[in-house]
Amino acid sequence: MSFFSVQGLCAGYAGRRVLQDVSFTLEPGCLTGVLGANGSGKTTLLKAVGGILPHAGRCTLQGAALEGLSPRRLAAVCGYIPQRSGIGIDISALDVVLMGFNPALGLLERPSAAMRARAAAALAEVGLGGREQENYLHLSEGQKQLCILARTLAAPRRLLLLDEPESALDFHHRYRMLALLRGWVRGGERAALAALHDPALALNGCDRLLVLADGGVRAVLDPARNALPVLQAQLAALYGRISLHRLRGADGREQLVMLKEEDPA
Repeated sequence: MSFFSVQGLCAGYAGRRVLQDVSFTLEPGCLTGVLGANGSGKTTLLKAVGGILPHAGRCTLQGAALEGLSPRRLAAVCGYIPQRSGIGIDISALDVVLMGFNPALGLLERPSAAMRARAAAALAEVGLGGREQENYLHLSEGQKQLCILARTLAAPRRLLLLDEPESALDFHHRYRMLALLRGWVRGGERAALAALHDPALALNGCDRLLVLADGGVRAVLDPARNALPVLQAQLAALYGRISLHRLRGADGREQLVMLKEEDPA
């Protein structure tokens, strides 16, 4: 039995089908990036899996169908990070992170001291230590994104769904964010599915890549193990004429570099 599986998922908007018969599996400890052209269904996939968008098909986490869970129980096992948080009120960064514990709290129950300590630790983990009482609305867009990431990492969930979590982050913080996610998935029976805009980040930060095209899964790639011609052929279908190269950096670690080639005149 797979840790997490999607079988025959179909979803769309206002009668327009975006995804048709999507199936794939995730293993524990795996950070999977989702790549695709604009409109390929990356956000649709995450919203369907997360129970935000009605869909056909079945999403199963450790043998339990997510479609059969109450919203509260689903939020306890599956965390979703949208491109924009939607928070528009004055609230401290710490209180934003504490929202992640809401599924575990009863009506009018306040977060425990242990929850507050874990929330503060999560803020420090993403680089926002010492800013617990700062107004969330006064943070930069990148800092807001890191704060929402801290909220998701703080609570005990088993599956994370992230919609372009790198979009407002600079180069350094993009790779730090993926390193945090890799550490999180390796910390127990966990997996993460992240729609990414930056293919170079996905190639060097993810264990697997799910390539969406034409309403379905075009390919599932393993950047560390697949031959360059295989990776290049699949990514060229999304990004046009490219070349991929494995280079070794100054730290001795191998990196995949994607270069855009000029179209012939």
